[in-house]
Amino acid sequence: MNQQKVDAVADISKKFENAKGIYFTDCLGLNVEDMTALRKDCYREQVEFRVVKNTLARLSAKKAGFEGIEEIFEGPTAIAFSYDDPVSPARVLRDFKKSHELPELKGFIIEGEVMDKSSFTEIANLPTREQLLGRLANGLSSPMAKLVFALRGPLVNFVNILNRLRNERTILENQEEDENG
Repeated sequence: MNQQKVDAVADISKKFENAKGIYFTDCLGLNVEDMTALRKDCYREQVEFRVVKNTLARLSAKKAGFEGIEEIFEGPTAIAFSYDDPVSPARVLRDFKKSHELPELKGFIIEGEVMDKSSFTEIANLPTREQLLGRLANGLSSPMAKLVFALRGPLVNFVNILNRLRNERTILENQEEDENG
């Protein structure tokens, strides 16, 4: 193997090791226009999408410790790497497939675990991190608001009682002054 291929294997192995989400697709039949559109979609979501030679990808996966995925590397293969959100490539591929017939998913790895292809749709439909954080914030604020409202009720009642007592006292004092006066 020449030095260029050795360097390519080392580079791809590093990507396998560092990526949180790795998605393998069949890129046979994708024309240049579709491939460019898919790459742009991936770029927008901070997903690296590249076509790799199967021999180099197979060696890289083995070097990174991924065994039993050799069947993925049959036919032209493109790989989508995500280093932050392991689900973002699934959403990009799902959305791209809505308007295109290709690419076909060959398999995927999330956080180092080889996943079953049948779970792709479920994974692709997971909410984004931002959506989950929004739901969490909403879920936390609702009980707090209810607690504040519940605590506010007795306090308001207490203030009302004090106001009534003060008013009654003022009335009594005025009546005493009138009687004494």
